[in-house]
Amino acid sequence: MATTQDAAPSSRTTRADNTVADWPLKFVQHNFGAFCYSTYGCRISYGGYRRMEPDDKLAISSESLGDRYPRNLGGGYLGIMDFPPPAQVRWRSKDGTEHEAVVDIGEIFKDRLILHDVPRGDIREGVSILNPEIVLEVNDRTINVYMRAFIPTKELQIPGNPHSGHRDDLILAWSRTY
Repeated sequence: MATTQDAAPSSRTTRADNTVADWPLKFVQHNFGAFCYSTYGCRISYGGYRRMEPDDKLAISSESLGDRYPRNLGGGYLGIMDFPPPAQVRWRSKDGTEHEAVVDIGEIFKDRLILHDVPRGDIREGVSILNPEIVLEVNDRTINVYMRAFIPTKELQIPGNPHSGHRDDLILAWSRTY
């Protein structure tokens, strides 16, 4: 389920979307999601988003999801303007070791570039490119930060499927093992 953030409208005059004419593609606001795998008591806090996993139960492994992983990673906490303070992350890895980290999403994406693998010439013109999703994943001892952006394409990605006129590749932006 998607959630939204209550915030006063920004006084910015910057548009919140892009078209291929706005190159390189940049973002003003973003969506956020967080996932925990092979952890105990995983807690993530970022800009009003909170995730709290049970202390006494090992979270499922990403491997247990099979080919659904990492396609399942996405951002359902919507419309975060600018960057809140860094994400606070606390968890125990599957061996029971306690970890704590501060992940500065604003620093990782300080250039505000939308990360994607679609060549400029393949992007459909005149269509808005909306908020990218930033995803923080805790996987045992590793934290990964990804971006996923819905990029409209000129050609269908699956021939004959009219709903495949886009790419939404998951791009790793930052990773650290603890």
